[in-house]
Amino acid sequence: MNRIGVLTSGGDAPGMNAAIRAVVRAGIAKGLEVIGIERGYHGLLNGNVRPMTAGSVSGIIQLGGTMIRTARSEEFKTAEGQARAAEVIKREGIEGLAVIGGDGSFRGALAINRACGVHVAGIPATIDNDIPGTQYSIGFDTAINTALDAIDKIRDTSASHDRVFVVEVMGRHNGFIALEVGIAGGAEAVLVPECRCDMIGLCQRIQAGQARGKMSSIIIVAEGASRGSDVAATITQITGIETRLSILGHIQRGGTPSARDRALATRFGYRAVELLMEGETNFMVGIEKNQIIHSPIERVTEGRRDLDSSLLDIVEVMAT
Repeated sequence: MNRIGVLTSGGDAPGMNAAIRAVVRAGIAKGLEVIGIERGYHGLLNGNVRPMTAGSVSGIIQLGGTMIRTARSEEFKTAEGQARAAEVIKREGIEGLAVIGGDGSFRGALAINRACGVHVAGIPATIDNDIPGTQYSIGFDTAINTALDAIDKIRDTSASHDRVFVVEVMGRHNGFIALEVGIAGGAEAVLVPECRCDMIGLCQRIQAGQARGKMSSIIIVAEGASRGSDVAATITQITGIETRLSILGHIQRGGTPSARDRALATRFGYRAVELLMEGETNFMVGIEKNQIIHSPIERVTEGRRDLDSSLLDIVEVMAT
C-alpha cells in the first residue's frame, strides 16, 4: 500500500482533528502518501482532495470541529454518486481509506468498498456514543463535560430562585449523553428515548422533594425522549411549580476536545493505519477495557449499542 485517504463524515465531534492528525502522521511515518478528502463523501465524489503533510496537521490536536470539514450527501447514496466517487478513488490512486464518523459514515465506507475495492477503515467519532463495537467513540467525553458545565451553572440559578429546570440535551435516538450527565450532575430525573417516562410519578417525586425542603430540581431530557418545552409545561401544570427550560443544542458538538478524546482519537487513527497496511479492510477500530480492538463494519452497521437502563435507578435513588 502506497497511498491512503482520510475523510470526516456526518456530524462533527470534538477530537476529529486529533484523529485526522493521527492518520496523517502515522501514514507518513510508515512511508505512505496521505490524501485529505474535504467535505466527506460530497467532496469525494466531486474530487475535492489534497495532499497532506505532517506540517498540514500541525497545531490542530486541540481544535474542535474538523479541518477537512464534513458534509452530508444525498447524491452519494445513489449508484451514480458512488460510481463517481469510485472514479476519484481510482484516479487518485487511493488504496486505503480512513473514514472518521458514525453509523451512516460506515455504511458509506462499505458502499465505496463495493464500488471500487478500496480498503476501508472506520474510526468511530460521534458525541452520541451509540456505535456498537466500542465502549467509547471520539467526542462523547467532551460533549458530556460541556453539557455538565452548563448544567452546573443552571443549578446555581435554579437553587437561587427555588425553581425546577428542564435541560434538553442531544440524543435523538438514544439517551447516552442524558444518562451520563444526569448521574454526574446530580439530576432529579433523566428522560431517555429508550424508556417511557411516567410524568405523574416524576411530578410526585418533585413535590415530595419540596415537602422535604428541596426547593430546586434539574430534569435532564434527551431530545428524542420528548420536547423539553412539553416536559416543562407538564410539570408546571401538574405541580404548579415554576419550571424553566434550557436547550443546550449544538454547544455540545463544539469546543476544545478533552484529554481523553484527544488520546482516544490518536490511538484509533494510529491503529487504523497499521491495520490498513496489514491488508485489513471493512473494519472499525474501537476500545474495550482500554485495549484497541477492531470489528467488521458489517456487524457494526447492523447492530445497535443498548443503553444500560438500570442506571436510571441510580439517578432516582441519588435524588432522594
